[in-house]
Amino acid sequence: MVPTSDKGRFYAFGRVFSGMVATGQKVRIMGPNYTPGKKEDLTILMMGRYTEPIEDVPCGNIVGLVGVDQFLVKTGTISTFEHAHNLRVMKFSVSPVVRVAVECKNPADLPKLVEGLKRLAKSDPMVQCIIEESGEHIVAGAGELHLEICLKDLEEDHAGIPLKKSDPVVSYRETVAEDSDQVCLSKSPNKHNRLYMKARPFQDGLAEDIDKGEVSSRQELKTRARYLTEKYEWEVTEARKIWCFGPDGTGPNILTDVTKGVQYLNEIKDSVVAGFQWASKEGVLCEENMRGIRFDVHDVTLHADAIHRGGGQIIPTARRVIYASQLTAQPRLMEPVYLVEIQVRHLRLTVQPHLMVPIYLVQI
Repeated sequence: MVPTSDKGRFYAFGRVFSGMVATGQKVRIMGPNYTPGKKEDLTILMMGRYTEPIEDVPCGNIVGLVGVDQFLVKTGTISTFEHAHNLRVMKFSVSPVVRVAVECKNPADLPKLVEGLKRLAKSDPMVQCIIEESGEHIVAGAGELHLEICLKDLEEDHAGIPLKKSDPVVSYRETVAEDSDQVCLSKSPNKHNRLYMKARPFQDGLAEDIDKGEVSSRQELKTRARYLTEKYEWEVTEARKIWCFGPDGTGPNILTDVTKGVQYLNEIKDSVVAGFQWASKEGVLCEENMRGIRFDVHDVTLHADAIHRGGGQIIPTARRVIYASQLTAQPRLMEPVYLVEIQVRHLRLTVQPHLMVPIYLVQI
């Protein structure tokens, strides 16, 4: 989404993959909020900082669309075909790990700040704008320079109000170093249901494969199980009984069912998954996201009456047993580290490797 000279409006900037896009077409917008039947007001050609209205644009070209910005949050797919499938959201090689808390100097300007944060999130696909439970507004970016530019745009353009900013801090992740030293038990508030669970760390490289999309919930079950079995030596039966990834259904943590012959298990699956998503988003150490942890459900004891094993009983129970499993598996905090790649000629290296090629790639 590219900001326009008209404050608060955006061009939907993208590529035409098939067919021809024209002004006044009735289109389907597939994104976070799917809205069929909206019209494009104008089609424009974008050349640097200049824009030129144009009637239609054929396949393969880059185009800007006017009139669809209020229906898109960050990215989306626009099509005239009724049964078209939306394109997958882009994954970036860097993560928004540097965070700053912002607040308006004048409390009366709070609505302007909220609206400005929404515009900032639209204009930059990398930035994240979060509202904490305490009401604090957090802006997260890829680095201090990225954050500085985002906050300058927020203060001078998107919100247009003076802001108070905290010092930048990095986001941590919670993980474990060993397998849980015991099977953890948690009872539901009514004492009629019990969950048994253990935690274990991922094998090296699995969290990165999940981040890259090599392993995901969208994959076909047998294909994913074969990949985990061959590369990471998982048991086939366990690899086929992955319940979910977390947080947000795509994160680098896995909930696995390793139970045998448990009654009513499918009835509480959604509640256990909800508790897992909650716990993996706010870990037990410092309420940061978890990373690289596999949680195994070993056994379940449930009340025979369905009314006594509802979501209100199972979700907090699942969260508690996940926290207990993490604490019994030598929990650790992970700090983000920048990976820098430098290309240099071999004459610039202080230590000469054996292979004499003109260019080397050095990772720091």
